[in-house]
Amino acid sequence: MRTIGLGNALVDVVLRVKDESVLSDIGIAKGAMELIDKDQMIRLRSASTDLSRSVSPGGSVCNTIRAMANLGANVGYIGKIGSDELAQSYESALQQAGVEPNFVKTEGISGSCTVFVTPDGERTMATFLGPAATLNPAELKSEIICTYDCIYIEGYLIVNEPLFREALALAKEAGLKVALDLSSFNVVESNLTMLQEVIPACVDILFCNEQESFSFTGLSPREAASRLAQMVDIAVVTLGKEGALVATGNEVIPIDAVKARAVDTTGAGDHFAAGFLFGLSKSATLDRAARIGALLASHVVEVSGACIPDHQWEQIKLKVAHILN
Repeated sequence: MRTIGLGNALVDVVLRVKDESVLSDIGIAKGAMELIDKDQMIRLRSASTDLSRSVSPGGSVCNTIRAMANLGANVGYIGKIGSDELAQSYESALQQAGVEPNFVKTEGISGSCTVFVTPDGERTMATFLGPAATLNPAELKSEIICTYDCIYIEGYLIVNEPLFREALALAKEAGLKVALDLSSFNVVESNLTMLQEVIPACVDILFCNEQESFSFTGLSPREAASRLAQMVDIAVVTLGKEGALVATGNEVIPIDAVKARAVDTTGAGDHFAAGFLFGLSKSATLDRAARIGALLASHVVEVSGACIPDHQWEQIKLKVAHILN
């Protein structure tokens, strides 16, 4: 099963600052998670040129697709980037991971999520969506989408309803399976009527966490999983350290979490989806696919950020092979 992801292409930049003055210079409150505009982004980059940093491709679906590639899956990615150095590094990193990049490119600064880490360890996040938020329906190419078997769509794109509906239409026209992650309870609550229409009509595999499932159904996790399984072929409700529920038809399968020493839960859901979709691509049972998802989630929560270090993947692949066999 060849899978292509569609999401907001955002570069993750982690900056370690010596004091909090950089934050006040940019106009961001310490500990905040804020959307910033282009002018703030320019000031941010000017003020941070000498800071220690790590840069990696980000965005929810990109995290999933990269992880699938690291497992050996045949995957691609659609997003919109600018013309700066961050765009070049984003595309290069995906290619190195084995992802087929299908970027729409435009002039200007690429979207990014900048995380400032102060000496006390507190994280302050500034997100500039930039070109990522301007991807439009006409820029989706049916000739690319039709070469895949499954499309995995980021829930944050739901707010761009014309783009979201076009992606669903192109995928269904080409006979692809549609996998959707709801991404945020805020997104669900703001777009509930539309989601109640399109999910039963167009979505085959649905991922959500406990909050998102409640926002959509108003039910407890197990009841929500059962309800969602009446709308889609496969519904997955992740429950953090309590594991997950996988539902299909009238069956609800509980999945245990893999024990981990969690330091940062960023990317846990993204990696669960990666393992689950990879398992399905290998014709695994739902139980085994979800166990692979739980395995990947356990690894990413043990590191800071949403990316499992390269040196861990060989060991992970051995564990995955054991689950599949």
